[in-house]
Amino acid sequence: MALPIAHARRETNPLDRLRCLQIFTEVARCGSFVRAAMQLSVSRATVTKHVAWLEASMGAQLLKRTSKQVALTEAGARVLGAGRDLLERYEAIEGEVRDAVQLPRGAIRVGTPPSFGAYHLMRLVAGFTQRYPDIEVTVVHDDGRSDLVAQALDLSIRISPSLEDASYVAQSLLKSPQVVVAAPAYLKVHGYPATPAELARHNCLVHIIKSGAGIWKFAGDPPQQIRVRGTVRSNLGDALKQGALLGSGISLHPYYMVSDELKAGTLEAVLPSFVPEELDINVVFSTRRNMPTRVRHLLEFLKEWSRDPPDWALSTTVGPAALAQRSGGSGVKTRAR
Repeated sequence: MALPIAHARRETNPLDRLRCLQIFTEVARCGSFVRAAMQLSVSRATVTKHVAWLEASMGAQLLKRTSKQVALTEAGARVLGAGRDLLERYEAIEGEVRDAVQLPRGAIRVGTPPSFGAYHLMRLVAGFTQRYPDIEVTVVHDDGRSDLVAQALDLSIRISPSLEDASYVAQSLLKSPQVVVAAPAYLKVHGYPATPAELARHNCLVHIIKSGAGIWKFAGDPPQQIRVRGTVRSNLGDALKQGALLGSGISLHPYYMVSDELKAGTLEAVLPSFVPEELDINVVFSTRRNMPTRVRHLLEFLKEWSRDPPDWALSTTVGPAALAQRSGGSGVKTRAR
């Protein structure tokens, strides 16, 4: 039950009100007291109590509660809009002061494609949290289409030929070369395509986000666009790689995903004389305004990493054979069909 207004004002100091506002904002974002409690790692009772305090302090109902959902009232929408700005300003002030006297602290949510997160981002996060041990980083899956604000993401890694949403601020990090691969067993049975056009007769494993229309693009003069198809489609790059390893067909991957398999010979680079379209690796965020100090430090850390590109990010204008050699193995066969 909500506390009387006067009582709430006596019992809730300014710091408590900021916490109430933070919890209310999370409930509004999640549309649920239970989900908000999970995101904040507190009990549902704590969430309920803080929202009740805020409503009593404001003298208005901020949320409409039913058994199935939670919705903002008109007053709640006003508090949410102004409250986000207030929390951002407070975090900015807190960050500036803390940064002047000690290491930054707090929580950061980062979105990433699953494969890049597993192969590379987690290594970077480990280094970042060693440098800033008071910062907690949560890494979550982002398919490249998520709304950063709705998902409460401070930053997100987006890997694609081009960014679809121009409403975000993007910082370019690296290029991500791609390579066409297949298992030796598949190539032994079905042969080696000699040109990109010959992919049309092969069973190709298609990524439905990166190549939704089944178009694989190759650099050249003129560039080539080949429509491919096959028995397996997925939005999971690792699933398609596993399909290729099992001999199901030919797949197209960022080089960072398959460099180990190329070196081991469990996958072979197909069409070594042709260069697939490169992808851009960008870090995106909603705004530079009032960016918390901890997030700014992570952004600078990622930019610092990108200034010394790993081998897999080097230009592929000389083809997959050179990339494989840089990594210590060939992984490339040049036999004709």
